[in-house]
Amino acid sequence: MPDILYILVTALVALVVGVLIGRMLLQKVFKQQEEEARQSAKNIIREAEINAEALKKDRILEAKEKYLKIKAEFEDEMTKKKNIVIQNENKVKQREQQVQKQMEQAKRLESDLQKEKETLHAELEKERNHLHVQQEQLKKRREEVEQQHGEVVGQLEKIAGLTAAEAREQLVEALKSEAQSHASSHIKDIVAQAKLTATKEAKKIVIETIQRTAAEHAIENCVSVFNIESDDIKGKIIGREGRNIRALEAATGVEIIVDDTPEAIIISGFDPVRREIARLSLHRLVADGRIHPARIEEVVTKTRKNIEEEIVEIGERTAIDLGIHGLHPELIKMVGRMRFRSSYGQNLLQHSREVANLCATMAAELGLNVKHAKRAGLLHDIGKVTPDEPELPHAIIGMELAKKYKEHPDVCNAIGAHHDEVEMTAMVSPLVQACDAISGSRPGARREIMESYIKRLKELEEAAVSFDGVNQCYAIQAGRELRVMVDADNVTDEKAQQLSFDISQKIEKEMQYPGQIKITVIREMRAISYAK
Repeated sequence: MPDILYILVTALVALVVGVLIGRMLLQKVFKQQEEEARQSAKNIIREAEINAEALKKDRILEAKEKYLKIKAEFEDEMTKKKNIVIQNENKVKQREQQVQKQMEQAKRLESDLQKEKETLHAELEKERNHLHVQQEQLKKRREEVEQQHGEVVGQLEKIAGLTAAEAREQLVEALKSEAQSHASSHIKDIVAQAKLTATKEAKKIVIETIQRTAAEHAIENCVSVFNIESDDIKGKIIGREGRNIRALEAATGVEIIVDDTPEAIIISGFDPVRREIARLSLHRLVADGRIHPARIEEVVTKTRKNIEEEIVEIGERTAIDLGIHGLHPELIKMVGRMRFRSSYGQNLLQHSREVANLCATMAAELGLNVKHAKRAGLLHDIGKVTPDEPELPHAIIGMELAKKYKEHPDVCNAIGAHHDEVEMTAMVSPLVQACDAISGSRPGARREIMESYIKRLKELEEAAVSFDGVNQCYAIQAGRELRVMVDADNVTDEKAQQLSFDISQKIEKEMQYPGQIKITVIREMRAISYAK
């Protein structure tokens, strides 16, 4: 038992001693590692300082080199500019020397001119004195001649038994009768020669005028083509069950033809204004992408307003191009409307511009008022574009409009007389009539069939509009269908049916047409409210 206790005590002492020795060894190891770490840190710091010093020196050297380079470039640039300044100064000095020389030459010339002026002045003074002497001599000579003439006249009066006044009267009467006989024969010769050459000269002026006034002619069509990027857009334009295309046709009054033609839609209608409104409306709708009945009506309304503005712009541009000033604003609007009207297939504005140029050329050749002739030529068909279109010849309507808007009487007479509705009293009236015939008779300028076709379509629309309750009416499909829009408040469904029958009976009795015409009466009820 004591041995075991001794062994335990010894083991415990040994363990304590081992722990102490181990701790001392660990402290020594840790101290040595710390010392090594410090030494390593000092070495790293020393190397970093060395590297930093070297890098600093390199940067300083680079900065110095860059500074020297910039300095050298700056000095070179300054040297070049200094040389340029010196060259400019030399040029300025040379120019000053040249100017100085020119001034000296000018002074010498001025002195020479002054001397010449003085010499000429002296010579003129001598000539003036000489002329004065000659005038005095001529005056004395005239007095002598008059005295001798009086003596001779007195002697002649004594010999003839007549005074000078009586002899003068007898001589004048004899010369007058002889001059009248010569003049009458000469006038007869002039009249005969004028009759022979008048026709030739007139033809010459007309031919020269036609040759000097070139114009392009194109027959107006009743169809416009609207190009689209892809055939997918056709479905949007047609809409569900065709509601979009029906709304567009109802709003514009034209026929929209969507067929197998690739990337194209046909717009058919006899009125160019309606076709243009439909074309522009389609363009805006396709560009916007929103195509539905409400949007269609909104776009068509805006387009119609834009067309009215364009009509005014066209009228103003036409007046400026022709050099016609002071036209009344209403006449300018009517001139713009000519762009969308045709006369026998010939564009009315193009025809009027050509007549104006022809009249101006002829008036200049004949020595007449060019401004009045050009003005009358432009306005001669203004009666064809009046909104109400009363039952009067367009020449009379145009003349009344010209009088209403304070045009010159010669212009008014030329407008009214170009189809012989009134008597020609102005010199420019026959010119307008002749130039109207020239413009209309050019090959390819007009087409009678187109005019009669358009007239028939207008008569169809007017026949339907004459009934009560009809708001709008459009002839489509080349006149084979008549679409009538009625007021839903005033026309019932039964009355709409009767109205369709009455319109068809009136067309059968009063009009001549090929085939058959379909009359479609559309009665649409709309309920509109506003949320505020």
